[in-house]
Amino acid sequence: MADRVRVWCLRHGESENVAAGVAGAVPWSALTVVGRRQAVDAAHRLADEPIVRIYSSSALRARQTAAGLASRRRLDVVAMDELAEVGIGEFDGSRDPAILGLTAKVLRAWIVEGDLEQRVRDGESGRQVVARMTGSFRRIAADHGGETVAVVGHVASLTVTLARLCDLRARVWGTPLPHAEPFLVEWNGTAWRCLSWPVPLRP
Repeated sequence: MADRVRVWCLRHGESENVAAGVAGAVPWSALTVVGRRQAVDAAHRLADEPIVRIYSSSALRARQTAAGLASRRRLDVVAMDELAEVGIGEFDGSRDPAILGLTAKVLRAWIVEGDLEQRVRDGESGRQVVARMTGSFRRIAADHGGETVAVVGHVASLTVTLARLCDLRARVWGTPLPHAEPFLVEWNGTAWRCLSWPVPLRP
């Protein structure tokens, strides 16, 4: 099908911010040793896929993960600011457990309750996150009819967006995306479908 676009999505590998319990987008945070190994493993799993381009969040940990995929194919990584993790404003970089809890509460409101107006203080609303992420997926699909690409992003922004685009909604709640586990979504010319998810979905 000429309009079909296959998109292998994955969260970046384990990163220093996640290992340290740091909240927010923290775009400067790098992969850990484990994360670098996970990126290599993801590249091996996707080795037989006819990927023609690799897109990534502009965050360092996502670009490092994408570079692991690209090196086997001699492809450049296209970094897109729109694929960034959810911004939480003044609390970005916080290690306060209360902020981590608040971030989880807001994400639950977006995914389970469908309340995209919620936000962490002066951070992004769910509506803003879904709008920028959806725009990036639409641009990618428009540029790659009949092709296969990869997108490296982040747990919260990927989850809330694909839950809506693929009509998975609350089924994804409680099953956070693991690090560097590829899963497949597809644009069939009229709608997005999730063909695989790296962890079991809720009924």
